[in-house]
Amino acid sequence: MIASRAFAGKSVALFGLARSGATAARALIEGGARVFAWDDNASARDGVPKGATVVPFENWPWNEIAALVLSPGVPFTHPAPHPVVVRARDSGVDVIGDVDLFARFVRPDPMKPGLAPVIAITGTNGKSTTTALIGHILSLCGFDAQVGGNIGRGVLDLAPPGKKTVYVLETSSYQIDLAPHLAADIALLTNLSPDHIDRHGTMERYVAVKAGLLERAARDGHVVVGIDDSYSASIYSRLAANDGAEAVAVSVGKVLGRGIFVIDGRLYDAWGQPAKEIGDLNGAANLPGSHNWQNAALAYAAVKKLVGDSHMIMDAIKRFPGLAHRIEDVGRIGKVRFINDSKATNADAAARALACFPNIFWIAGGKAKEGGINDLAPFFPRMCKAYLIGDAAEAFGKTLAGKVENVNDQTLERALEHAYEDAAHSAVADPVVLLSPACASFDQFRDFEQRGDAFRDQVKKMMAAKASAGALV
Repeated sequence: MIASRAFAGKSVALFGLARSGATAARALIEGGARVFAWDDNASARDGVPKGATVVPFENWPWNEIAALVLSPGVPFTHPAPHPVVVRARDSGVDVIGDVDLFARFVRPDPMKPGLAPVIAITGTNGKSTTTALIGHILSLCGFDAQVGGNIGRGVLDLAPPGKKTVYVLETSSYQIDLAPHLAADIALLTNLSPDHIDRHGTMERYVAVKAGLLERAARDGHVVVGIDDSYSASIYSRLAANDGAEAVAVSVGKVLGRGIFVIDGRLYDAWGQPAKEIGDLNGAANLPGSHNWQNAALAYAAVKKLVGDSHMIMDAIKRFPGLAHRIEDVGRIGKVRFINDSKATNADAAARALACFPNIFWIAGGKAKEGGINDLAPFFPRMCKAYLIGDAAEAFGKTLAGKVENVNDQTLERALEHAYEDAAHSAVADPVVLLSPACASFDQFRDFEQRGDAFRDQVKKMMAAKASAGALV
């Protein structure tokens, strides 16, 4: 764990104690701060470390508090700031998050190099795979890759830096909003499409938050931008024209005179040199599809200067084991293949999985996001049938009516059972039962991980039951 000494001898408030909140409290206490903590959820308050004063925020000594460390899940600006945020602003108290505490630790003087390189990854889709892939490449190339943030461990739960440490952080828009001091050595933007508008108010505000991570990158580092959408392309053009960190463009399907690009699965490097083929991404078994080619190209651009050897990077990419909940191959029962893509929490993310398979028995639904699934119409011909769950089931059914046969199953368990039976008895030779919800999970599950785990566990039980009954698995 990293001890945060930024507020040693001062009083700090902490609101929101789930996941990273308790770690932030321990980090502050170890760093010599006096911590006042609260969470509206009584069970979350049980995990507060010894030494913190647990009282409702209305009773905090606001005139003594140096900063409020806010959980990224607590509304900061939209749809309305949480009352604790309003109270902090009225008291002249800065509102930050645990990523900002990490940033102050790793680079205490913004004008000097940090204690270890930081690679920060953001974007609407692909950031988890890109983050995990970067960590994987660095580990295979001899670095101590500390991977965390919005994936895996919280940033303050990572190990203190050693000689070969590189911090690889997935950063959500919520976390960026609360991390004004984060100046990454390498900042990376995968892509942008409408998401979390309820949290940021407008698409313009969402884009601005994401762009802020790149704009604050260390001047002696570089930024990597996937330019295949108009929002990201505009950000790249602005950054490339500014006197800041070097900007590197990444594209799939477009030849670049300068940058990193992929054509027909072949990775090319034209960054500071004539275009040179690095390798064939079709050989990366766990990175299927053009969206994963983008992830690989982004990861290559992120690590190139650190690793130096393009052949080592390409070899590591081909050895990537894949990411849980993102086009994760769970197994087979007979001819039926099961794919867990629970991390597809919006239509754009689901499109990436739908593009990978021809005969899909699709499980979708949950807490819908703006736009629904209208943009997925080009993939409807790939669907044999849809099994709809959660709050979005009725709305998704109306969108699919007359185009894709569908049934409102409501629960994941029922949908999986029906999808398997239909796929097993279908005439297609290679049916795929695909959980790619195009929705958030919060109507029925704690998060997308719990939803994906439930899908995986049920598939494993089905496989075991079929095996014991003598069925082909």
